[in-house]
Amino acid sequence: MSDTELKPLAGKVALVTGSVRRIGRAIALALARDGAAVVVHARSSVDEAHAVADEIGRLGADSMVCLADVTDPDAVRAMAARIGERFGRLDVLVNNAAIRAQVPFRDMSFAQWREITGMILDGAFLVTSACLPLMVKSGQGGAIVNIGGGTAHTGALGRAHVVTAKAGLVGFTRALATELAEQNITVNCVVPGKIGGPRSKTAGAAPPGHGREQLVKREGLPEDVAAMMRPLWLPTGSFITGQTIHVNGGLYLSS
Repeated sequence: MSDTELKPLAGKVALVTGSVRRIGRAIALALARDGAAVVVHARSSVDEAHAVADEIGRLGADSMVCLADVTDPDAVRAMAARIGERFGRLDVLVNNAAIRAQVPFRDMSFAQWREITGMILDGAFLVTSACLPLMVKSGQGGAIVNIGGGTAHTGALGRAHVVTAKAGLVGFTRALATELAEQNITVNCVVPGKIGGPRSKTAGAAPPGHGREQLVKREGLPEDVAAMMRPLWLPTGSFITGQTIHVNGGLYLSS
């Protein structure tokens, strides 16, 4: 087997926002296994970010740690500039950064609404906008993957802000897929279902399964999501764009 087959992303660079734990970490490691240099991003978890970078190094891939608040335009532009200075290009962008909180809509303040929608939806806009010139610069195209949420398709109690922001990512995906096709940049949305493991402090309890039993009788893993994403960033996936792909063990079956 050739080096290209073993490391199909050798020479490529990827940024995964929110990549220090759970799904983000699994995606970052999957990209590294495919040979990409990975930009590990966190808002403030510097020790965890460097721990993931160390894991990437043990896989034989290059990495860089960037701390930035994705809701801060200046911080995001500075992160993109650092990536450009270090690597000179960006080939894969995964918009994963998010926070999840629970509060009934009748009790929800505008500040709470803006905190969640700002991190998820504004963050995806700001990061994509700042990094797009690096993706276009190489002339080789690229892949953008937005991480959606199952409750955007089913609804959820106490999560009007999360549901709205994640649903917005679906529209954002379709709009960008249309606009960026001429640059050979694909844009897709991957929607995880119930993924097991420790949850972040802001996530709250897992939302109930909205009237349907999961068909696959095991707990979902972050690696399940990363495995689904792999075809989207490989050259063989260049015909897939504008799609919303669910990874949920059959918990949600769209009509």
